[in-house]
Amino acid sequence: MSTPRKIATTLAAVLLLALTTATPAQAATPPTKTPVAGSLGTYNVSGVYVAGVSSGGYMATQLHVAYSSRIRGAAVFAAGPYYCSQNTVAQALYGCGDNVYPTNLTALQAYTRTWASYGWVDPVGNLSGDPVYVFHGVNDTTVKKSVTDDLARYYQHFGASVQYDSGSAAGHSWVTPYGTLGCTATATPFLNDCGTDPQNALLRKLLGGVNAPNTGALGGTLVRFNQNTFAVNGWANGLSMDANGYAYVPSACAAGQSCRLLVALHGCAQGSGAVGTAFVDRANLNQYADTNNLIVLYPQAGTSLSNPNGCWDWWGYLGATNFPIKGGAQVETIMNMVRRLDG
Repeated sequence: MSTPRKIATTLAAVLLLALTTATPAQAATPPTKTPVAGSLGTYNVSGVYVAGVSSGGYMATQLHVAYSSRIRGAAVFAAGPYYCSQNTVAQALYGCGDNVYPTNLTALQAYTRTWASYGWVDPVGNLSGDPVYVFHGVNDTTVKKSVTDDLARYYQHFGASVQYDSGSAAGHSWVTPYGTLGCTATATPFLNDCGTDPQNALLRKLLGGVNAPNTGALGGTLVRFNQNTFAVNGWANGLSMDANGYAYVPSACAAGQSCRLLVALHGCAQGSGAVGTAFVDRANLNQYADTNNLIVLYPQAGTSLSNPNGCWDWWGYLGATNFPIKGGAQVETIMNMVRRLDG
């Protein structure tokens, strides 16, 4: 019989971004900014949104549900419904990646309503009408389509306005015009070029409209900040988070104009410890941020004994059962960053 640690290691190593190799695509080179050491400032933020891929997609949904009074919408790539793991490693592996087990969607919806009645998450009525963009690639066998289908159904149950893109040939990845891999790959750094621009679609959905991206030199600042400042225990590494995070701040936002904030969450083996700033540079968000008065916050997960691939905690690997609700260590740490940015 497998021990809990062995199962957890298997989950971290196999589920949500299996470490394979693939032939690189002829990647377009995005204009980038060299990170500048600094601290997070407070800006004139008019609305907060979240986006994420794989474990970052699960974390995006946790943030949205827990703080739906503050977070106005979500874009989720390659993930399943809120609290899919139900704090059980086997369920996370076989029900939220593979579909050997059911996701128990009705139970997940019931948990959400009950926890809202306790005040553990914000009232579910806040989700009604919220814009939600969901993406699943045809060649994603890491998180099966039926699991992502249930993510869309979860949100629809609470009245969210869901746009579901399930026609792409993508593997398990964040799809971007600046992807370094071909469309169907599931391999590091999990940035695939499918000849499409899902960021345009997700930002149109979340923001209600979007200007064309900046295709020239970026005009903002990429800040590298200390995540320890925001960690609930004062030590990000103790929460399986990296010491540093990143935030892209357009010049207009720095000058005091009204801006929106997007929290962008990488997947497993996609944080700075594994791929440097590849996700930050190539997610195709900074380009849109420049022309749409959009600050992009890039929190960074890190590795630990229970989390060797640097995933976000969506199955309880930190050992606490409150990981998907208010008070959850990573949820609160990220929200502390949001609170600093939007005052």
